[in-house]
Amino acid sequence: MTPAKTSASRRFILDKSDPLLSVQNMHTYYGDSYVLQGIDVAVPRGQIVAVLGRNGMGKTTLIRSIDGLTPPREGQVHFLGQDITRRSTYRIAQMGMALVPQGRRIFRNLTVRENLLLPISGLAQARGHTPSHRGHVWSYEAVLDEFPQLRDRLGHGGSELSGGEQQMLAIARALISNPQLVLMDEPSEGLSPLYVQHVAQILRRLREIGLAVLLVEQNLSMALSVADRVLIIESGRMVFEGTPTQLQASPDVLNQHL
Repeated sequence: MTPAKTSASRRFILDKSDPLLSVQNMHTYYGDSYVLQGIDVAVPRGQIVAVLGRNGMGKTTLIRSIDGLTPPREGQVHFLGQDITRRSTYRIAQMGMALVPQGRRIFRNLTVRENLLLPISGLAQARGHTPSHRGHVWSYEAVLDEFPQLRDRLGHGGSELSGGEQQMLAIARALISNPQLVLMDEPSEGLSPLYVQHVAQILRRLREIGLAVLLVEQNLSMALSVADRVLIIESGRMVFEGTPTQLQASPDVLNQHL
């Protein structure tokens, strides 16, 4: 990978074979608690990579370490060819990485409209209204077309929404910033089977338009139905990497780690 200079600024050119996101030898601690113990992850452009594992294995810590919320003590994170290991979370967001956090984390005292407009006002100054990939722009209207149930609830407060509607809002809020990569942490948690199917449909739609997704998920069947690659974390270490077909053909791995 060779850095190239322009007259305005220095930028990096990625070879198409290079992953959009690369995590190398990540070690993350909470105080003295050693959580991630040498994790490697690669997310190619336009693919969904699912991270599986039981509770407490380090999946959410991986998301937080990538997004700058809990920086790793050792290792590197590269996004769009740049080292973002200790970059501020808002700077990472401005580069084109969006987060759908565990538990939705919408602003419950703001309306649906206000929740959606907040990322636009915060990120537009740095990135402009640019396509996320393949010329697709997630404008305010485009997001509402994708999530019609939110259009009917624009004036409602976040606390008035059902769990499924809150999850749709959290995903829509991430997309409206026109990211290159979306980090999703347990998007199906607490949802009805109908909304779980809806989340799966949204993930397939994002892949169709070329977005990359790093998906942390407990719902095994949903994850395997949408993922291109599957990773399993056990006690802070990667114990499996392969395709959904390869995992389904490994009952010993499923029984031992999931």
